[in-house]
Amino acid sequence: MEDQALFQPLDRAAQLSVEEKEVLAPISYWKDAWLRLKANRSAMFGLITLSILLTLAIFAPMFSHHTYYETQLHLKNEPPNSTFWFGTDELGRDLFTRCWWGARISLFVGITASLIDLVIGVMFGAFAGFVGGKMEEWMMRIADILYAIPYLLVVILLMVIIGPGIFTIILALTLTGWINMARIVRSQILQLKQLDYVKAAIALGASRKRILLCHLIPNAMGPIIVTVTLTIPSAIFAEAFLSFLGLGVQAPIASWGTMANDGLSALRYYPWRLFFPATFISLTMLSFNLLGDGLRDAFDPRLRR
Repeated sequence: MEDQALFQPLDRAAQLSVEEKEVLAPISYWKDAWLRLKANRSAMFGLITLSILLTLAIFAPMFSHHTYYETQLHLKNEPPNSTFWFGTDELGRDLFTRCWWGARISLFVGITASLIDLVIGVMFGAFAGFVGGKMEEWMMRIADILYAIPYLLVVILLMVIIGPGIFTIILALTLTGWINMARIVRSQILQLKQLDYVKAAIALGASRKRILLCHLIPNAMGPIIVTVTLTIPSAIFAEAFLSFLGLGVQAPIASWGTMANDGLSALRYYPWRLFFPATFISLTMLSFNLLGDGLRDAFDPRLRR
């Protein structure tokens, strides 16, 4: 009896260090994705850069002494200085204020169009993939027909019918922009609905709505988030391209595309008028693409350890 008293069960958990406990602790799918995203320097650079740009777009115009439409002809084409940090344009308007107002327009159009594509694409693709059969075939053929329509032709027709403006740009971007999302979601649903937990839910009598909303779509969120992240820079570039062609927002409202169009003609003598909007467009697209690539790697189940 005395010998048995000398032996006590070893509390292994109490002897583990904090680092060992963190390694051995169960990690959820989302936490594991976040940890691997943090370890990706390029993705974190994109995330931090986007956070800075978004913060400046919201708050920078509030601290400026000039408005985006204020004209001062006696101060036109001023180079960057202590008063006008980004210089002025041909009408003496402060480019610093106009750049951040343009950031608001460009980011709003890009994010709004991407969110609309998200809703339409997820619902369309998930329903088509889950139903299958002839219904799926007809739905995807309709998507293919819409995708074959020339994008610029759609924009021009909408400009003629509705008129130029932010609403017209968003409508033009979302008219066919959801198709890529629908295809990706459909392919994911086709894979997921063959798994055992979905068959078990069907055998237990779960409704189609419950299976889609509670089982299939949540498990396809990884590719969906990555697709949205990569869709936003495409929408921002499309808005800038349309505004550059004169089919976007109209004066005096500023966007990066309209500012780049105005600065192109003065590139030889006043290069700062093109430099700043072009730099912000490039930096925003680079940041979104770096973040999207990092998210794709973080959500890839084949990279989980």
